[in-house]
Amino acid sequence: MGGFFGVVSKEDCVFDLFFGVDYHSHLGTRRAGLAVYSEEEGFDKAIHNIENAPFRTKFTKESNDMHGTMGIGCISDFEAQPILVRSHHGTFAIATVGKINNSDEIVEKIIRQGTHFFEMHGGEINQTELVAAIINQKENLIDGITYAQEIIDGSMSMLLLTPKGVYAARDRLGRTPVVLGQKKESYCAAFESFAFLNLGYQPLKELAPGEVAVMTADGVKTLVPGGDKMKICTFLWIYYGYPSSSYEGVSVEELRYRCGAALARRDTVKPDVAAGVPDSGVAHAIGYSNESGVPYSRPFVKYTPTWPRSFMPTHQSKRELIARMKLLPIKSLIEGKSLLMIDDSIVRGTQLRDTTAYLFASGAREVHVRPACPPIFYGCRYLNFSRSTSEMELITRRVIRELEGCDPDEATLEEYKNPDSEKYAAMIEGIRKEQGFTSLRYQRLDDMLACVGLAPEKLCTYCWNGEE
Repeated sequence: MGGFFGVVSKEDCVFDLFFGVDYHSHLGTRRAGLAVYSEEEGFDKAIHNIENAPFRTKFTKESNDMHGTMGIGCISDFEAQPILVRSHHGTFAIATVGKINNSDEIVEKIIRQGTHFFEMHGGEINQTELVAAIINQKENLIDGITYAQEIIDGSMSMLLLTPKGVYAARDRLGRTPVVLGQKKESYCAAFESFAFLNLGYQPLKELAPGEVAVMTADGVKTLVPGGDKMKICTFLWIYYGYPSSSYEGVSVEELRYRCGAALARRDTVKPDVAAGVPDSGVAHAIGYSNESGVPYSRPFVKYTPTWPRSFMPTHQSKRELIARMKLLPIKSLIEGKSLLMIDDSIVRGTQLRDTTAYLFASGAREVHVRPACPPIFYGCRYLNFSRSTSEMELITRRVIRELEGCDPDEATLEEYKNPDSEKYAAMIEGIRKEQGFTSLRYQRLDDMLACVGLAPEKLCTYCWNGEE
């Protein structure tokens, strides 16, 4: 996954850029970068590895030494960016958020025209470099950005820093957000809507799917109007989004309350307390507690000062180690209790199984688990947050293989997706036994979509039902 922030101003913009990017730190833990431009000094860029230190620590020197009236920055789990490109368009910096499924096809097409690419570790191409190369196939930046949106299978939102301004483009179907803000003589673009509020900016607009706009210190101009068709990622509300964010006018925190309440309305167990796996499960648990009357409690807490997020590291062994080490039980709130625990999702199941085991080891009488979203059947095709998760690693697919004795065809898989079917019930029971839960009930897809409140056709639900 990743997030970006861009700013233009009549004054030096580096302070706003530094903190605006920092407010996207929850979206990535591997690479971060800043690029700035000033008429006097031209372009300047810095990229650091942030796996073992937070963004602010790694970029303290740049926050003091860099200067410019325009800049973009990015935090990413994979490729190093922003990258600086010199082409027939002139020099520009580019940062992206998204995923390219047909990169091999595009690379081969461009290579035939004489362009070369630098491979990253593992033989992959930096997808931001590839997007820049696509843009450079056209005579001007706008045509190039539009061309990239047309030929990329997946999704691609981007910021481009040029001497003339910062271009912001939301991916063709709006799977990720791009929101603009304004204050006196300054404009900004961000992935997360809250990222600019404490910097004095007021919300200006959300870019529509496929919209391309340019920001200068004098204002914002739409260069390519957006379309009506949208498929924004629903998982942004469930897990990835920060509580203070909103997408398409829907608050992340309030949506999680509604999801927790929906789980409570369908539940039959009577636990002693409801608890959320921190951080994203907490709001869901509050919603469950408010709706059901079951007291909310924190029988375990997360040690946050130094531990990164467990979902982010690219190696599974690191995720498991961090998940075990950062959650701390409060034994007096666990011993002898029937606990209902809400997490945002179950992907592989390793972390939640370990969490459940230590709750029982700490004296819990029962551990009932309620994921805030439906069972995940597919790896995401549109965002990089599950790039390292093949469908065969998903706990749903693993249990279904055990039940069927083979990999299921699509017709059989459809039966397992139906929450009213016998196969669905058998899958849930198989997951419950493997994980060691006292009981397990997932959120229903129809309930979750109702909690969002947008038209279902505007929401991407691919990871749950395979519908594009």
